[in-house]
Amino acid sequence: MGKRTYTIKVAGTVQGVGFRPFVYQLAEKLSLCGVVSNGVSGVEIELNATPKQLDLFVLKLRNEAPPLSQIDDIYHNVSEPKIFDSFSIIQSCNKGKRTTLMAPDIAICKECEQELFDPNNRRFHHPFITCTNCGVRYSIIKTLPYDRENSSMSDFKMCKECNEEYTNPSNRRYHAQPIGCHNCGPKLTMAVDEAVQHLSNGKILAIKGVGGYHLVCDATNDEAVKKMRERKKRPSKPYALMIRDINKAKDLAIISKKEEHILLSKERPIVLLKMKKEINVSKKVAPNITKIGLFLPYTPLHLLLLEKFQKPIVATSANITDEPICTTLESLKKLEGVYDYILDHDREIINGCDDSVLMIVKEQTIMIRRARGFAPASIRLPFKLSNKVLALGANQKSTIAIGFDKEVILSPHIGDLDTLELLEYFEKNIQTLKRVYDFNPDIVACDKHPNYESTKYALSHYPKIKTVQHHYAHILGVMAEKQLNTKVLGVSFDGTGYGDDGNLWGGEFLICDFKGYERVAHMSYFKLLGGAKAIKEPKRVALSLLFDLYGKKVLDMQNPTIQAFSQLELNRYFIAWEKGLNSPLSSSIGRIFDAVASLTGVCQVMSFEGESGMLLEELYDSNVCERYHLAYDNKCIDFLPMIKEIFLENDKKVAVSKFFNTLVDMIFTIHKQYDLPLVLSGGVFQNRVLLELVLEKIPDAILPNEIPPNDGGIALGQLVAQNYL
Repeated sequence: MGKRTYTIKVAGTVQGVGFRPFVYQLAEKLSLCGVVSNGVSGVEIELNATPKQLDLFVLKLRNEAPPLSQIDDIYHNVSEPKIFDSFSIIQSCNKGKRTTLMAPDIAICKECEQELFDPNNRRFHHPFITCTNCGVRYSIIKTLPYDRENSSMSDFKMCKECNEEYTNPSNRRYHAQPIGCHNCGPKLTMAVDEAVQHLSNGKILAIKGVGGYHLVCDATNDEAVKKMRERKKRPSKPYALMIRDINKAKDLAIISKKEEHILLSKERPIVLLKMKKEINVSKKVAPNITKIGLFLPYTPLHLLLLEKFQKPIVATSANITDEPICTTLESLKKLEGVYDYILDHDREIINGCDDSVLMIVKEQTIMIRRARGFAPASIRLPFKLSNKVLALGANQKSTIAIGFDKEVILSPHIGDLDTLELLEYFEKNIQTLKRVYDFNPDIVACDKHPNYESTKYALSHYPKIKTVQHHYAHILGVMAEKQLNTKVLGVSFDGTGYGDDGNLWGGEFLICDFKGYERVAHMSYFKLLGGAKAIKEPKRVALSLLFDLYGKKVLDMQNPTIQAFSQLELNRYFIAWEKGLNSPLSSSIGRIFDAVASLTGVCQVMSFEGESGMLLEELYDSNVCERYHLAYDNKCIDFLPMIKEIFLENDKKVAVSKFFNTLVDMIFTIHKQYDLPLVLSGGVFQNRVLLELVLEKIPDAILPNEIPPNDGGIALGQLVAQNYL
């Protein structure tokens, strides 16, 4: 059969990843004529070919695609005959339905790193060196298709040499939108040598990175780290360290092969690792714990800095606590009392994006914060959506998602919606996805909690709303990621979620599919003394449980929890407990963790979320095999017998270890009652010890790997719930 004209459309992450030059070179290699361009739905190709040539071309498209690309679908059909006498790359088309995927920001590649340190290269020490295979993407994009004029690089006119590379299809920098050089690219406001000198002098720097500013200081300097903590009002939450290379990272932490692979990956996330015992880092970096967050430099600027400084640096997000990362000098002004100097540059950050954080547990990736390198990105669904859906997530660890056809686009981590600034940032992320994808939802999904800011936003901005129960959404998110289109037993453990009965759930066993759920077991309810205050004060939760066990006798008892209150407070809280004043009911495992931390004297008041669980991890002893007693009746798990035994236990290591063992045995016992896949989600499953123990006992338990188990995965679950009106 002779040649025909075919139209080929490639959907997925195929823009800004060197896909068009790859298509050009493939067509040249196969002696095929036609054109390729970026379109709103991906890469579009017109080709003169025989059916056999077409099959070979499509096969090679799939099998030899650039490493940064992700092909979801390739469609082709016979089109109106056209005669091409060569193959060329033509101007992008921006008309039609926008479905192509935005590429996330990724780390500098090896070729660019070699050029960065090559004195004979014209980009020697250029702090923004990049090519088609690496560098900024999402953080600089304004709209699709991904072309230079649609990004913040439109402010920089290419010099003759850069333009020649940019327009040469055989060059590594062909249509690499962020390219520039010393002559025509972005510029720093301070020399790297000067910044290194400031670090050596114990100063704190605000450094503009990819998706925002970092606050940076010498991690080996006690005074510098202490000053950072005092100025940032962050007394004990661990800091992440950026370190020059993998060998230096191995001096600080025990690193498995998988952890090494992730540290060196193109995403370059912060990885939570087991700290070595004697290391040359200030003890104030991660007080009271043996875990440390490490990441490797992912921009040429970071590399230049660490190549000269040769010591690990604290690199933490430049933001006021609970506010979004600073992306402009204007927003950075709020931190004027924290940093001493600013290392700035003149490339605008269009879309803020924090660093991603993850850990490896039993060879599984557990995402803590899904952001730079991993987001925005897409999840393919096991079914086609009948509506265009916008999902607004929860209130903590906020993320949003849009869904159309079989595609879901997940935003990067936004934060906790507790301040006006974060609400504005939340809305900005919604507008970004709507603008880039020209997206208007048919339905908006949100949490059932009437006081969540995301729920209030949905109710005030959109006419057609569907609320999805929090813990059901947790499990659905994992099912969507794993494409589980069947019933499962979902175990959803977290701190707080609004239940169908108006109580605060958090220790839930649910039988789920995409159409609905049944609550088959849960922790018994207990009172949260002081309501929201109990979330930050474990002693309040523990005291409430002691009142449940012993009533007024507690006032005459001795224990770390009781000693954390004055006699006046004890009397007042007993009355509040007895009368149910400002004491909502909860079934939360997260709060039970808090209670155990208080009863054992580990933590009475938390300075950051999850501190109690992190400190309990440190006390677990694998030699302790016993567990406590739980009573299970009529779907309700009575854990008060366990609390009583912990109260009477003298050795806190034994108490904590038996507590972990009890939780695992509880999951195992209930799982055995149902012949269903076991799915785990919720913020409590970020606890490394709990996860390790569960996976030892139930190796085929299903966990999220691409989305966080915390509330950062809620938006995906809301979006796929099928019981919409």
